[in-house]
Amino acid sequence: MDGAIGIIGGMGPLATELFYKMVTTHTAVQSDQEHVRMILLSDTSMPDRTAAIINGDSQRIREQMLQDALFLQDSGCRALAVTCNTAHFFIDSIENALDIPVIHMIRETALEMSVLYPEGKIGVMATQGTIETGLYQQALSACGLKPYIPKTSIQKEIMYQIYERIKAGKFYDAERFRLIEEDFRNAGCDCVLLACTELSVIREQEHLNNWFTDPMEILAKKVILFAGKEYKE
Repeated sequence: MDGAIGIIGGMGPLATELFYKMVTTHTAVQSDQEHVRMILLSDTSMPDRTAAIINGDSQRIREQMLQDALFLQDSGCRALAVTCNTAHFFIDSIENALDIPVIHMIRETALEMSVLYPEGKIGVMATQGTIETGLYQQALSACGLKPYIPKTSIQKEIMYQIYERIKAGKFYDAERFRLIEEDFRNAGCDCVLLACTELSVIREQEHLNNWFTDPMEILAKKVILFAGKEYKE
C-alpha cells in the first residue's frame, strides 16, 4: 500500500484501538476516502518491553521490532509510528536500519511540551521500563524542560494501574489513581505525561483534564499532519 503510514501496535491492543480512533476522529474529512491511509500491524506476540529492559534481555524484541518495521517498509509505507512508549527504546536502536522516517512519539511530545510550557516542570507517568531507559528524561531535558519522576511507592501504584488493571482487562482503580495524581501535583508539575498507552486508556475512561497530556494523542496529530491531512481539535 504505497504512501500509507505504518503503525506497529498491539502493545497493548486496547491502546492501539484507541490510537486508531484518535487518528480517525481528529482528521478533518468529508468522506471515507479522505482519511489517513494506514497499515496497522497489531503484533500482540511482542514480549513485554519493561521486563526485557529490566532483565537486560532485549535482543529478541529488537529483532522482532526490526522485522515488523521492515515488513511495513516493504509494504510501501512512507513513514513508521509505534504506539508503545517503552518500545521506543528498541526503535531508537533500529531506526538507522530503515529507509523511511520514524514519527517519534517521545521526541515529538518533548517538542510540544517545550512550546506549551517553556522551561516547565513535566511529570512522567510511565512504566518502570520507560523510566529506567531515561527516554523521556533525556528528550525533555534536551528541550529545556525539567522532568519529574515519582518516588518508588508512587511508581509501584502506576505499575499496578498499568499491569493489574488495564492490561488485565479491568477498569482502572480510581481511588488509588488519586494517590498518584496527588504526588505529581504536590511536586508542582506544570503538566503530567501519560507516558504509557495503558494510561491513555485511563484518560479515555475517566475523561481526565488537560493537565494530563497524552503522548499518543500528540503522535496521532503528527501522523495526520505527516499524511498531509488537516488536524481538527
